[in-house]
Order: sequence, then C-alpha cells, then structure tokens
Amino acid sequence: MTLAELTVAEFLQLDLVPLASAVLACVTCGLLGTLLLLTRNSMLGDAVSHAVLPGIVAGFWVTGTRAALPMVGGAIAAALAAVALIGLVRRLARLEAGAAMGVVFSGMFALGLVLLVRSGADRVDLDLGCVLYGALETLIWPEATGLASLADRAALVALPGQFLLLAAMFAVTVLALALFWKELRLAAFDPAFGAVIGFDPRPVRALLMLLIAAACVAAFWAVGSILVIAALIGPPAIARLLTERYAAQFLLAAAAGAAIAVAGYAAAALVPAAMGAAVGFNAAGMIAVMAGFGFALAAVASPFRPALRRRRAAASRA
Repeated sequence: MTLAELTVAEFLQLDLVPLASAVLACVTCGLLGTLLLLTRNSMLGDAVSHAVLPGIVAGFWVTGTRAALPMVGGAIAAALAAVALIGLVRRLARLEAGAAMGVVFSGMFALGLVLLVRSGADRVDLDLGCVLYGALETLIWPEATGLASLADRAALVALPGQFLLLAAMFAVTVLALALFWKELRLAAFDPAFGAVIGFDPRPVRALLMLLIAAACVAAFWAVGSILVIAALIGPPAIARLLTERYAAQFLLAAAAGAAIAVAGYAAAALVPAAMGAAVGFNAAGMIAVMAGFGFALAAVASPFRPALRRRRAAASRA
C-alpha cells in the first residue's frame, strides 16, 4: 500500500464519518432553526435541546439499550412535556416567555443529569462528557480500506449507527420542508391571514417541535445536548444577516451549517497542532466557536448595515 493509499484509508477510517456527521447535524439543525428564527422562537430551540435530556436517558433506562428508536421516542415525549410546562408556567406565574423557558429547560436538564447517574447510563458511554460535548471523535469507520469501501455493501453496513440516524434525520427534514413549504411560510409570516382562510398553524408547529426534538437526539452524539444550540441558532442567524428572501434563508443557513461544521472540525485538529500541542481540541466546541466567528463575519459583510443604521437613527430621533 502506497503512502497516498494509506492516507486515504486513514481519512476514511478516522475522519470521514465524524466530519460528515458534523455537517449533517449542523445542516439539519440550521434548516429547522431557520423556522424558529423566522417565528421569533429561537429560545425555544435552546429549551428543547436541553429539555430532551431526561427523555433520552429515560429511553435508555426503560430499554437498557442506546437504540435510536426508544431515545427518540423519549426525547419527543420530553420535548412535548417541556412545551406544555412552559405554557403552564406562563399562565400560573404570569412570566414572559423567555423566563418561563429558562425555568423549564434548566429544571428538566438538571433532572436529566440526575437520571443519567441513577440509571447507570454513564457506564455505557452515555456520560457527562457525551452530554456536554458530544462524541464526534468516536464515530470512526474501521472497515474502510480505501475509496472502494464507499461502494462496498459490507463496509457500508458497518457505518456507525449515529451517522445513519443523522442521515435519516436530514432526509426527513428536507422531505418535511418540501411537503409543508407553503404551510410553514404562512405560519411564520402571516398567521392572522391563515386564520382568516381557515388555516390552523398548530399542527405545523407541533410537527416542527417533533422534528426539533428528533434532530436534537440525532445531533446529540455529534455536538452534545448543550452545544446543539450553536447549530440551531448560528447558521440561521448568519443567513438572516445576508438575505431577506425566504428560500434563500434556508439555502444560506444550510451552507453556513456545513461551513461551520467543516471549519470547526478542521480547527479542532489543526490549531492545536500548529501550537505544538499533542492533543486536539474538542470538535463540537470548535464548531460552536466557528458559529460565533461566522456570525461576526456575516455582521461585518451584511448588505443591510446602512439600512439598519438609518432605521436606528430614525428611531433615536423619534
């Protein structure tokens, strides 16, 4: 085997699946986060990403396995419970939405950490580090021996289940956007008109919550339960600074998600090496850093900066 062949094999075994998983997680979350941003509910994504933890752990506790189906089911149940609790807290305590979300998601996240220890999940690689930072670096593909492995059924069957779950979640998200494109747009921009023509946005919003909960579980192994918020909010926020067109918002959010995933994964390995460090940075953490860096660049390059300055000046004079 030549050096070039060895390098390709090593990339396929150690880097291809983690890199592709990061891209899928950030693109999927970016697409769904765009809907949250357009409906001014980005904080709800933060709440859901934290609140699904007890559901994930409960799914493991009941079944004794890290299989995707029970964990996704538990996460969806926890997300729905969180949404219901947020509404209940708002009515009973008369709190504004942000405060109610903060109370609920912090409480449910703390409950999830307690269940994590009590269930014994931390003994099967579902530990605090995985919760906080994900396990992107563990998604390796040892069966890959070269480019031919990309078409080898036996090798493809051995791909990590977490990667396959992310790929399935990406496909479901794209399909849902294609099927409910007009309904989602109406719910985001003109719910009052929708009410006039008899359109009920609640089923669409429920579908969005289900998709976000499932995406949080799928992205859990890649970027962790906390840093998934960077994937939910970062790419849509970057896109919003660059366009005001509905379709372009989704395309740019997907592109920004892919860009911060690749940049973050590369920086996690290259920056420490350039500094002479023997150990790389956490990839999920660097993806979050790149999301912030990308937002700063988009703010500087935004074509709407003069208009924003004019609006602020008019507001200050008024």
